Amino acid sequence: MTSFTIPTVETDRLILRAFSEADLDAVFAFNQTERSHWVGGPKETRHECWRVIIGILGHWAVRGYGFWMIEEKATGTQAGGVGILHHEGWDEPELGWHLYEGFEGKGIAYEAALAARTYAANNFAIPAPISYIDPENTRSVALAKRLGATLEREGEVIGHACHVYRHPVTEVAA
Repeated sequence: MTSFTIPTVETDRLILRAFSEADLDAVFAFNQTERSHWVGGPKETRHECWRVIIGILGHWAVRGYGFWMIEEKATGTQAGGVGILHHEGWDEPELGWHLYEGFEGKGIAYEAALAARTYAANNFAIPAPISYIDPENTRSVALAKRLGATLEREGEVIGHACHVYRHPVTEVAA
């Protein structure tokens, strides 16, 4: 049996934690919306969303890093996902994020992505990840720029043209 630990990361307002079976309703609700098309949705069934959760957990097992559920500390509500992904065929590790409906405009994505990027530099030896972003996803482009990322090149991910943003090197804590 293989075992692994998914770390929990806390910020002032957020908890980045492992996805769990209890997150299925939130993952399904998100994947019923058009907003999910930026990250491979929409998904028609709960089973497809179950497979999303299992894939996220499997990524941690295979790579030793992955995607966290973003949870609001104050309410315990699932707010989206954030973390480092490096799927087969990808150029290198990516810092990715998405928010569930109603959580935009509060600085949650920025706070979560910054925490994930810092954790990745200090614990996964990933000091300057990329982000694959569809140029039409203006909210993600704005967030990448707010995080200090710059457009590095045009690229492709899973057969879709995208822009590749490079995040600045995060200094590793001594």
